[in-house]
Amino acid sequence: MQFKHPEILYALLLLLIPIIIHLFQLRKFQKVSFTNVAFLKEATLQTRKSSRIKKWFILCTRILLLAALVLAFAQPFTSKTDTFKAEKETVIYLDNSFSMQAKGNKGELFKRAIQDVISNVPNEEKISIITNNYIYRNTTLKSLKNELLQLNYSSNKLTLNSAFLKCKTAFKNKTGTIKNLVFISDFQKNMSDFEIKSDSLTQLHLVKLQPVNTNNIAIDSVSISNISINTIELKVQLKNSGIPSENMPISLYNNDKLIAKTSVAIDKKAETIFTLPANQTINGKITIDDANLEFDNTLYFNLNRASKINVLALNANDNTFLKRIYPDSEFNYTSTTESQLNYNNIDKQNLIVLNEINDISVALNTILKQFINQGGSLIVIPSTNINTNSYNSFLANYGLSIGDLIQSEKRITKIKYSNPLYNNGVFEKQVSNFQYPKVNQYYNLAANNISPVLQYEDDKIFLGQNNNLFMFSSALNENNSNFKNSPLIVPTLYNIAKQSFKIPELYYNIGKDNTYEVETKLDQDAVLSLNSDEISIIPKQQYFNHKVLINTLESPTKAATYSINNKNETIKNVSYNYDRSESDLVYENLSNLNEITQSNSISEVFDIIKSETKVNELWKWFVIFALALLIIEMLILKFFK
Repeated sequence: MQFKHPEILYALLLLLIPIIIHLFQLRKFQKVSFTNVAFLKEATLQTRKSSRIKKWFILCTRILLLAALVLAFAQPFTSKTDTFKAEKETVIYLDNSFSMQAKGNKGELFKRAIQDVISNVPNEEKISIITNNYIYRNTTLKSLKNELLQLNYSSNKLTLNSAFLKCKTAFKNKTGTIKNLVFISDFQKNMSDFEIKSDSLTQLHLVKLQPVNTNNIAIDSVSISNISINTIELKVQLKNSGIPSENMPISLYNNDKLIAKTSVAIDKKAETIFTLPANQTINGKITIDDANLEFDNTLYFNLNRASKINVLALNANDNTFLKRIYPDSEFNYTSTTESQLNYNNIDKQNLIVLNEINDISVALNTILKQFINQGGSLIVIPSTNINTNSYNSFLANYGLSIGDLIQSEKRITKIKYSNPLYNNGVFEKQVSNFQYPKVNQYYNLAANNISPVLQYEDDKIFLGQNNNLFMFSSALNENNSNFKNSPLIVPTLYNIAKQSFKIPELYYNIGKDNTYEVETKLDQDAVLSLNSDEISIIPKQQYFNHKVLINTLESPTKAATYSINNKNETIKNVSYNYDRSESDLVYENLSNLNEITQSNSISEVFDIIKSETKVNELWKWFVIFALALLIIEMLILKFFK
């Protein structure tokens, strides 16, 4: 037995008072003279012996009464000595990913979990609460309650393993403490295996919250399926993880204006087509009405007016093939010779093509190096009579060198299908039996840091890439090669130009590493911002001449269409959406986890934690004992004769 206030036990010394009173204030018998003997017969006989017994009984009850009261005020209790004296730490993981929007018996799983935590954790107890996007370390529920009630869902989804490791770091690096980790989630299945192990230092409690049903229909993706002179066909794909639906309405908005509506029947997947006018700015929003998860019922996209890509060709040979590949409808194509080159125009270009020039002058070397460093792309097509030293002086900046001209016919037989130039639908499948283009003579490229794009039959490089530099090892004129007549030339050179300026796509997924370019000119110290009706953020950006490279990863966090602003001027729009991976309501099987407390109830888990450190308070029993002794004393005084 232990005492909450052991200092009160000094009051037991007061028990000496009744003992002293009983010992030194004993009543003495006195002789009384009576004249009437009959009266003496009616008097009650009381002997010295019976009087002493009664007094000792009263003394004992009073001593015990006072002792019981003193012990009651000292608040005695019993507990497990090791758990009571040890310091306790509690870390709670609250999964606020979008899958926790699913409805349980008492509403949304996440909102109900917050209420249960508030109801079961004492206000003054020190705890740490971890969510996917916030950490509240070593605080109390009393100071945290308002923030918990305002918590919302996060697009920053953690894998179960990442969340577990994040929670482990919230514990103090102290030994001898009782560590309780309460892991509250729906345990949605993700790509990585859920591997979690208990240890002797941490008591792990898993709370698996289950929705009433796992039906959910989501807008999976939106893409452009066809483009004509006047129209754009927009393909909308839906997916269903529950029971089939015979009539799912789909609405298309431009800003807040409804411009089209249709419906589809969906089993597992479905798609529909919307036709939109071409060359028109559209801030689109596609919505469906599904009562389960809400985050995937809306998808934002935008169609901006197309920006033309600036291409400059320095020609020493025929450039007719370049004019056909870079038409005026998509590109601002400029052709010049090196002698007529205006160096002031280079920083305005997105792509420069050195078309079989014999020599790279010192001035051109310097300006091209600066151009590439600022994000521009360069295609080098050597002639059959180059100044090797001038070429190598330039290529040395990128760890490349060009060797002697080799007079030998070679076929171009190998395509790097994984290269971004070819992995965007250029080939439906890997081709191995097409008519191979060939060259009559070529240069050896020596480099360890160049990636092959196209290769000869002996694995030597025909076209190699080093970041924004694309280097051919052979001239492309008709006397040396038939590559101009090959179906490979158009997707190769066209996609190099397209990727030289990263035009914003239809939309981006929040939480991914997204990069795109905006053509604009900024004043000194000016920056671009992303703005919606409620949010204004300044993304990570890098300014080059006449364009800004924008990179987003952790922000924005809210799905919407944002305007890209230079001060008060809107340049174009860009849309962000939540990742759809949480739309599939499939969950982990936790039955194979051993030695870990598992439950479907938050209240049950906290009851288990409390029982492990439960204190049995005994002061009430001592109060009852004191009252019983008081009653016994009164009975002795009244009935003991």
